[in-house]
Amino acid sequence: MDIPSLLTHLPARLSAIPIYWAMRAPDAPALHEAGRSWTYAQLQHSVEDAAQLLRQQGVRAGDRLMVVGENCALQVALIFAAASIDAWIVNVNARLSAREIDTIAAHSSARRVLFLAGASPEAAAHAARLGATSAVTVDGMGELLAGDLNAAAIAEDTVPGNEQVAALIYTTGTTGQSKGVMLTHRNLLFIAAVSSTLRGLSSNDRAYGVLPISHVYGLASVALGTLYAGAALYLVPRFSVDGLLSALKDDELTIVQGVPAMYAKLLQTLGDADTPLPTRLRFAYAGGSPLAPSLKRDVEKLLGTALHNGYGMTESAPTISQTRLEAPRGDDSVGMPIPGVEVRVVSLDGADVAPGEPGELWIRGPNIMAGYYREPAMTAAAMRDGGWLNTGDMARQDPDGALFIVGRTKELIIRSGFNVYPLEVETALNAHPSVVQSAVVGRTLADGNEDVIAYVELDPRQPASVAQLQAWLAQTLSPYKCPSAIIVMDALPAAATGKILKGQLRQMAQNAG
Repeated sequence: MDIPSLLTHLPARLSAIPIYWAMRAPDAPALHEAGRSWTYAQLQHSVEDAAQLLRQQGVRAGDRLMVVGENCALQVALIFAAASIDAWIVNVNARLSAREIDTIAAHSSARRVLFLAGASPEAAAHAARLGATSAVTVDGMGELLAGDLNAAAIAEDTVPGNEQVAALIYTTGTTGQSKGVMLTHRNLLFIAAVSSTLRGLSSNDRAYGVLPISHVYGLASVALGTLYAGAALYLVPRFSVDGLLSALKDDELTIVQGVPAMYAKLLQTLGDADTPLPTRLRFAYAGGSPLAPSLKRDVEKLLGTALHNGYGMTESAPTISQTRLEAPRGDDSVGMPIPGVEVRVVSLDGADVAPGEPGELWIRGPNIMAGYYREPAMTAAAMRDGGWLNTGDMARQDPDGALFIVGRTKELIIRSGFNVYPLEVETALNAHPSVVQSAVVGRTLADGNEDVIAYVELDPRQPASVAQLQAWLAQTLSPYKCPSAIIVMDALPAAATGKILKGQLRQMAQNAG
């Protein structure tokens, strides 16, 4: 892949995507939602109408436009409409709490907050709570509710070229404070272009859009990557096993991208498959959280195709590495760095470690964020000289270039002087046939030492006792890595993306201590 040429030919704005396909293939299917379909020409018509509506609503270049909702066609149209007038889109999942919604609105100083009530009862409830009763219509897409104009909002400067901020994405705060990540048009278009190219997407593909567009994986890799290639995006507001099975059969999906928890629920519902499901899938991808090799094998058997793995973060828009279609792997590698992205694995003093040795992962490339909004100190703390971003993850890189994620730097548990990486314990737990998913956290003791605490979600069809799980771990882990306590939960707390909220679990563990 010729990265310099690709970067040279990236358009200036995300809004160029529907314009391009509306001119080149106007009647090709672009979006599907709940039985409705839109061609690229129809999508572009709605984008233009939405842009006019935003101007009428007082949204200016450099303003933050907050959209509260769940995956729907109207949300996609608003993303492109905001891009076309140089506003920053702030997509927020409607399933967040009132406190979280209000915090993001205040921190971003949103000029307007729009609520996509038609596709989300939660969005309707937030609108009612905040008194947003003004209904406006985007032609071809339907109604939305608009909140009051924030006259105090100050528009940010507009930057020429594609270095203008396109999206402000608030991290889920799984390990700490939620931050607003500024991603530029260049960041997102680079990932959309590389993602669609590496996956060989064409206009014949039909991709499952179930990952929340409010999250960077659902926005850049799934939605923008699919539409960049002129393929069709099947939008779903939230995941259900029945919904996925129906889409595989009736919509003849060719691509599924999800998180490991989604695939675990699919296996939990269907159980062991003697024969693969009949599908049209070309491939399936997992990302967003660690993929256990045991889950990977079982999903591949069920779907009859390779389950590829990848790694990224909001600050890198998001993709850093992924396994290649032509070279599927059987281990827990997150694949090779994508073209155009450089990686370093370094010691705590910033020196490169030997190949195969663990260290802190630094990355550099066209996908690196413009910074954290209104948080210059946080931005400075994440960046390193030379344009390198410290991911905060521990990794090792094989001589062939393949990356393996060892764990998060901040999640490292020091127990009696030994380092325990939660990911290693989680991988061992997830390999047990009764465990749907697990999360391991540290609990600080009075003497400064740390305990290892595991939370697990079990398959009710094949329950296991805590003693059986402890015995299982004792076979594969050193004694100091084995949890002091294993706590069974009906469901682990998770963000809308499926990512486990470890901050909540860490607080629970500390309170229980």
